[in-house]
Amino acid sequence: QVQLVESGGGLVQAGGSLRLSCTASGRTFRNYAMGWFRQAPGKEREFVAAINWSGGSTTYAYSVNGRFTMSRDDAKNTVYLQMSSLKPEDTAVYYCAAVNSRGVVATTRGYNYWGQGTQVTVSS
Repeated sequence: QVQLVESGGGLVQAGGSLRLSCTASGRTFRNYAMGWFRQAPGKEREFVAAINWSGGSTTYAYSVNGRFTMSRDDAKNTVYLQMSSLKPEDTAVYYCAAVNSRGVVATTRGYNYWGQGTQVTVSS
């Protein structure tokens, strides 16, 4: 079993930055591929970013590519999502996810562990 706890959300003005963190406990963190997803009110949960087990490969949704950066620190059992040039349309609850996989996983169905989410609100 893997427990995931997100933090770092909040209210920020358009153009600003936030860094989300997701700390894992339980199984061996370095064996897990990790992902970030988000869900806005009335919308389906959507992929944001993913990183493979080694941190050597990442992929991003088109809407955030060039503005968001995902990284991991296995010594701290933590993944990060650095968000810059934030837009009002980035407003959502952001979720961290994990799966025991060596690849990069970019779909909600590919993950079997989820955190509770952290709210990000971007004002215009």
